[in-house]
Amino acid sequence: MDREQEEMQFLGLFGIYKEACKIMNSWSKLLGQISLVLILPLSVIFLVHMEVSEVLVSKIVHNEIVLDDTRAGSPRYNRVSNVLSSEWTTFLLFKAAYFTILLILSLLSTSAVVYTIACIYTGREVDFKKVMSVVPKVWRRLMATFLCSYLVFFVYNVLSFVIFFIWIFGFGSTKAFVPIAYVLLILWFVGFVYLTIVWQLASVVTVLEDTYGYGAMIKSKALIQGKMGVAALVFLKLNISFSIIQYLFEILVVHGVSLGIASRVGYGVLCLLLLFNLFLFGLVVQTVLYFVCKSYHHENIDKSALSDHLEVYLGEYVPLKAKDVQLEQYHV
Repeated sequence: MDREQEEMQFLGLFGIYKEACKIMNSWSKLLGQISLVLILPLSVIFLVHMEVSEVLVSKIVHNEIVLDDTRAGSPRYNRVSNVLSSEWTTFLLFKAAYFTILLILSLLSTSAVVYTIACIYTGREVDFKKVMSVVPKVWRRLMATFLCSYLVFFVYNVLSFVIFFIWIFGFGSTKAFVPIAYVLLILWFVGFVYLTIVWQLASVVTVLEDTYGYGAMIKSKALIQGKMGVAALVFLKLNISFSIIQYLFEILVVHGVSLGIASRVGYGVLCLLLLFNLFLFGLVVQTVLYFVCKSYHHENIDKSALSDHLEVYLGEYVPLKAKDVQLEQYHV
């Protein structure tokens, strides 16, 4: 990164995007290697999952319709019922395998990209071999943070459901039900976005500091204060782009049988390239946002201390300690 940390606090949305693009262009070879090993499989699995899920669901729906039109207890009914049970088992096992692989690749990709950007920031030498040797160590810490985040999301959604359930049964017949229901839905969405931003930044904190789990989430929550608007715009723009790619793949590839095989393959490759680059760009942007938030709160990161703690000693990853990222409080 060419900018001094004091200057980074003034970066807005487009400034963060510009900084991320500079890093991707300057370190295209290394980031490209990381992407081919981790992010490309992640993108392929996500898109293949959409296609396979559509096939499995279509079979299940077809057999459920057949079962409804078949007399209960007949040989055909029992045969279709057994096939349907097998298809549901296959579908659930496929979903479980998909989410497991997706989670592992997501955490590994986050570990690799965040560590690489931190090395670039400190000016230390970094290569693909070193990054891949550090990633497994960081991954375990990220898993702990993910599990804590998952628990927070679970509790949040359960409480939201309970509140909405009470509202439906307590005020379902009143005229104010519909407008207030919309207000509750908007509040839920705002809370969901906020928790997602906290979790994403907590992933960066987990890699670069000595805290993880709930500690990383608390640190992330403190960091985004004052930069919530920029963080929200980054989140919304990335997710809108992701939704557009997902929608295009669904209508042009998954449901694009009438377009022909060649066209579907071409559109599939295009969506894969777009998704591949979006995943990488999103991870770089998250890391840049971390440094922007640190700068905004005048928590000057000592580059030599960060460099020392990013070193691998005897194969062990040594994370940056919190005291090392707040050694100086600078004033503008």
